[in-house]
Amino acid sequence: MPNMPRFIAVEGPIGVGKTTLAKRLAESLNYDTFLEAPELNPFLERFYANRRAAALPTQLFFLFDRARQIQELRQADMFQPVRVADFLIEKDRLFAELNLDRDELALYENIYNHLTIDAPRPDLVVYLQAPVNVLIERVTRRGIPSEQQMEADYLQALSDAYARFFLYYDGAPLLIVNAAEIDLVNADADYEALLKFILGISSGRHYYNPTPGII
Repeated sequence: MPNMPRFIAVEGPIGVGKTTLAKRLAESLNYDTFLEAPELNPFLERFYANRRAAALPTQLFFLFDRARQIQELRQADMFQPVRVADFLIEKDRLFAELNLDRDELALYENIYNHLTIDAPRPDLVVYLQAPVNVLIERVTRRGIPSEQQMEADYLQALSDAYARFFLYYDGAPLLIVNAAEIDLVNADADYEALLKFILGISSGRHYYNPTPGII
């Protein structure tokens, strides 16, 4: 397909299924993956146990790690091949504003502004949405120990922050997906219908809101 997106970024709150979708898209399209590795953050478990106490080191670790990933790929000239990512670097500030106090945020912004982050522009961003009760169910189901301490209020605040971010996002063509009623892990028909929709997008803002039992 001549208009196939060469770089797809999948985003959304914790538990919505972005990494699952990124991996399935990469497999279907024979693309490379560019994935976060939150399990490598040594502060993350402490953050979920006490967000206020561990917010700054958790945030800075993610920032430095994302910047390192992008820099290493740039140095290796690996942005020429096609790929699927499960994050946008721009969302780092979203988490910073949500979790840091005023002084910490000022420090974060100072550090961010001194980093050289030359991230590529995606050809398509897929933003997955789902209600908090669905996110909690999926987080519980996947059973990552540190995530089991996550509070519903935090997931709600995170979901609201994502919604505000993408309300004004114009950095790339955008597909907003209601992921509440689709099962990207076990239901191949759900995934194939979404894939077909994705491959039909070349520009603009689009919405995918499947009706249960029809897709």
